[in-house]
Amino acid sequence: MIIILKDNPEEKQLENLISWLKSMDLDIHFSKGENTTILGLIGDTSAVDIDLINALDIVETVKRVQEPYKNVNRKFHPKDTVVDVAGAKIGGGNFQIIAGPCSVESREQVCQIAKDVKKSGARLYRGGAFKPRTSPYAFQGMRAEGINLLLEAKKESGLPIVTEVMDLSHLPLFEDVDVIQVGARNMQNFELLKELGHVNKPILLKRGLSSTLKELLMSAEYIMAGGNENIILCERGIRTFETATRNTLDLAAVPLLKTMTHLPIIVDPSHATGISSLVKPMAMAAAAAGADGLMIEVHNDPPHALCDGAQSLTPEEFDDVVKAVNAILPHAYKGQ
Repeated sequence: MIIILKDNPEEKQLENLISWLKSMDLDIHFSKGENTTILGLIGDTSAVDIDLINALDIVETVKRVQEPYKNVNRKFHPKDTVVDVAGAKIGGGNFQIIAGPCSVESREQVCQIAKDVKKSGARLYRGGAFKPRTSPYAFQGMRAEGINLLLEAKKESGLPIVTEVMDLSHLPLFEDVDVIQVGARNMQNFELLKELGHVNKPILLKRGLSSTLKELLMSAEYIMAGGNENIILCERGIRTFETATRNTLDLAAVPLLKTMTHLPIIVDPSHATGISSLVKPMAMAAAAAGADGLMIEVHNDPPHALCDGAQSLTPEEFDDVVKAVNAILPHAYKGQ
């Protein structure tokens, strides 16, 4: 349920209303925009008397919300959320590109790629220290050592880092990581999501392999329910009957999610297609669809990459993609 207040509500009446609502064991999400103030009621609102609230002088209107997700719902929070990562803003008209190798392989590799992608315009650096792989025999990442190498790359390049957490027990290693990524396979790891709700740093939440948009938003709700409102959603392709690409990139999800939630959404064309030659057109299409950013895999030697070389761009190819994307972005929408 949401309560839309009239302009400049009388403070004492507002305090009384909030106190009364809390007495019914309801949590309240307070959202104040330029012209509208909204109270989002979270909990069992079946006993709330809508007519009684509507009769209050400070209330404009009351609406019931059918969706089970409340905190992430745009109805509760009409204004776009902007996630600020060390000055790189995502959402609300700010477009950013996150780039880097699928996996951290060596100090030389990770530091050089960081410098290359920064030169081309990336504002955040991604790299996998822990790698969830379908095969138990595939390269699983350098783990804690990989995070240390990412931190060295951050020091040399100045780029904030994004890397994936696999398990609750690994969280202490992420103290100096700027953005914690939750991968597609962990999107519904609810215990992990609950814990990330108490972490004071942005979370990049990827859509699951076969997850609906509602399920994605419910996973984000788990994080926000814990108090962490800095969430970036990521469309990375879903599993369909098509086998020509690694996944099927659901670009319609971008404008649709914009109507459903206030959270920023970025697109990962690398994992979505699995084919490096498709990254550029899909990156351009994602930008045209209204995405708030891109996540692109870049490797200095893709044929010899230890993970996902087929979908990785060289630094030169990445530079070309950035120029193509910037050419179609509205000027006001480019990352500052």
